[in-house]
Amino acid sequence: MGLWACIGVISPFPFYYFLWTNPQTWVDLCGRGRDPCKLMAMVSHVIKLLQFISLFSVSTFSWPPPLYFWPLFIFGQFLNFRVYQLLGESGTYYGVRFGKNIPWVTEFPFGVIRDPQYVGSILSLLACLSWVPFLYIFLWVLGYVFMIHIESKEDPATRAKPLS
Repeated sequence: MGLWACIGVISPFPFYYFLWTNPQTWVDLCGRGRDPCKLMAMVSHVIKLLQFISLFSVSTFSWPPPLYFWPLFIFGQFLNFRVYQLLGESGTYYGVRFGKNIPWVTEFPFGVIRDPQYVGSILSLLACLSWVPFLYIFLWVLGYVFMIHIESKEDPATRAKPLS
């Protein structure tokens, strides 16, 4: 179970890496008239479900959670929802890489927290340390740190050209 849980926890990151580094291939695969951001979101949700199932398979729950759980989890989820609220689906799911014009956002948490969605996700994961063995949280966080690094080196010349 442990190996499969590790694979499940890191499963989204090769997909995200592929899309970030090969946006034109993804746009071409999606085809004319299909929104690459919407399709990425759909695939990501399925992979995220696999990730959560993997995490739950190695978790042991007890109630109540430790006091640190609530502030970490609530603030982490606030950051995630706020990013989605400000960027929408296209901004959250690599729209700029797929050739979409995504307006620059400066409202909180942008401009205050670097990579706020990843920070929010990491905080939410750390909140669950009393339930989930450290290895699985570490692998998931490592995946986010990897993607932060990959996404920090974006070259606008490698963005996809939208299919007309």
